[in-house]
Amino acid sequence: MTVKRALVLGSSGAIGAAIAQQARAGMDVTGLSRRDGLDWRDPAAAEAVLTALVGPFDLIFDATGALEIDGSGPEKQLAAIDGEAMAAQFAVNAIGPALVLKHYKRLLPTKGRAVFATLSARVGSIGDNRLGGWISYRAAKAALNQVVRTASIEVARSRPDALVVALHPGTVATPLSAKFAGNRETFTPEEAAGKLLTVLDGLGPEDSGGLFAYDGSRIPW
Repeated sequence: MTVKRALVLGSSGAIGAAIAQQARAGMDVTGLSRRDGLDWRDPAAAEAVLTALVGPFDLIFDATGALEIDGSGPEKQLAAIDGEAMAAQFAVNAIGPALVLKHYKRLLPTKGRAVFATLSARVGSIGDNRLGGWISYRAAKAALNQVVRTASIEVARSRPDALVVALHPGTVATPLSAKFAGNRETFTPEEAAGKLLTVLDGLGPEDSGGLFAYDGSRIPW
């Protein structure tokens, strides 16, 4: 029997590590992180790492992303926008996953079910935005959602059984997210990983291009 393969990007992070651990229950897992040169702010280095990968992978789970980069957290108002900080948000939260999808023909199998999933966020939804603020992070995740939607259309032309989706993991209890959690319900990385993998198990090709929350509900663009 052929062993299914999974590629987890951002495998040294809290969610990525939990996804990799749980996927190992039934898959051969390859994990990559910045330690391996997968730094989205250095596209040339990241491209070299991606080019060296030997597919196909039945599951590609992109758990990369950041809310706070180089000490710059989410802006509360427009006056706080900094060009370099915004560019970093786009590099990490939108351009990186796009670089992975660039290689989908090599990395996803040509036949059968295949999944590409990337971590987005509810705050990246334009239709769901009621509070404002967090301009750079929101915009970067909205860009990621558009990348996912656009990629799903192209991928479906040659791989009709493939699934390309964005996922909202909820608020995950990590040291980096603690100061932004507020009174929101939080999950351990292990709980979040389990929920996200369950969501993926319940989706089909007709759901490709969508943004889904940890409970399986569809989030509007």
